[in-house]
Amino acid sequence: MSEQDDREQTKAQRHRERQQRLKEKVDAKIAAATEERGVLLVLTGNGKGKSTAGFGTVARAVGHGKRAAVVQFIKGAWECGERNLLEPAGVPFFVMRTGFTWETQNKEQDMAAAEQTWADAERLLADPAIDLVLLDELTYMVSYHYLELERVLTALRNRPAHQHVVITGRACHRALIELADTVSEVQPVKHAFEAGIKAQPGFDY
Repeated sequence: MSEQDDREQTKAQRHRERQQRLKEKVDAKIAAATEERGVLLVLTGNGKGKSTAGFGTVARAVGHGKRAAVVQFIKGAWECGERNLLEPAGVPFFVMRTGFTWETQNKEQDMAAAEQTWADAERLLADPAIDLVLLDELTYMVSYHYLELERVLTALRNRPAHQHVVITGRACHRALIELADTVSEVQPVKHAFEAGIKAQPGFDY
């Protein structure tokens, strides 16, 4: 065997040993994760893709025969590609419909709409037949003080034990982050809109 072959064999052996140690660590973590209950997932940050990721989780749940529901704050009357796909598959949508706050410029109207939409969310969060609830853009309702924080926290804490919840939106309140089981922060690097490319159906909504 040549010296080069010997070096290659040594590298391959070290690689196998590293991968074996990694496998043992991963296997140990999997073995230790025995609790099965509903997970509260927060998707926050200033980057694009939070709602998209939330809808991906909804689609995954439906694909497994689970019952999911969507509550959308902020979005307004824009056509929603995810709704076109998921509603015929049995996913109910509850939409605030007032649109972006900088468009309505009417705080009282926005607060009333948020209250009505949150009442729909509370019913879903109390329904043991619903396996997953997406609360899309909920963070804004808390940061704008359109909804009382403690009321939101109470509904989340008291939901059915098996029920998963996904919350999306920027600037998530620290109390929601503390309550969550999993938190992912999406950070912007580049955004097409900043380069003058408009939002387009089938990609942005």
